[in-house]
Amino acid sequence: MEHSPYTVGDVMTRTVVAIGQEAAFKEIVETMERWQVSALPVLAGEGRVIGVVSEADLLPKEEFREAQPSRLEQLTRLDDVRKAGALTAGELMSAPALTVHAGDTLAQAARTMAFKSVKRLPVVDGTGLLQGIVSRADLLKVFLRADEDLAAEIRTEIIGPLFAAAPGDLAVGVTDGVVTLSGTVRDPSLLPVTARLVQAVEGVVDVRFDVTGSVPAGQERRVDPG
Repeated sequence: MEHSPYTVGDVMTRTVVAIGQEAAFKEIVETMERWQVSALPVLAGEGRVIGVVSEADLLPKEEFREAQPSRLEQLTRLDDVRKAGALTAGELMSAPALTVHAGDTLAQAARTMAFKSVKRLPVVDGTGLLQGIVSRADLLKVFLRADEDLAAEIRTEIIGPLFAAAPGDLAVGVTDGVVTLSGTVRDPSLLPVTARLVQAVEGVVDVRFDVTGSVPAGQERRVDPG
């Protein structure tokens, strides 16, 4: 059985368009347009990531074209004012670059993107050399897993080991990524931990219970994983 892709290395794009720090402003715009990307890693030396140039880094040049910013705006938006006069990737880039490693979990990458409001992250090795790039779309690839694959993994990796010594018969059904566990259980105390483990499977959208037996009232249809 094919297990869930738990790491960035499982979903990242390995062919990456990048630029050097001496790349000129127009070259950066042309590269973004040609490859239909909104950000480019900036490399130095043998391929070490030293920053990232995004569309947001380029826009100040157009924003401040018609008039010089006021003194107050200069003080509050000093970085944007500086970028408005920048000519090369080294002057425009945001540095140090936000990066992840191939061995990082998808959750770690997702948190970094969410907290820093970025759409993609360069993937680097232990020395900072570029290995790939991971985007929001890459992180969502896990939800394309077939329902049958999810059900097989849950049966083998969770239900089998967890309920092997407990009487009962718990069946696994998956529809559009939503998992339903149904059957009879005699130890309902295992259900919350079961819910947590199932929700940790990459590609699972939600977990529901339809169980009978020694189950407390109110938990027949669904168990709060918290």
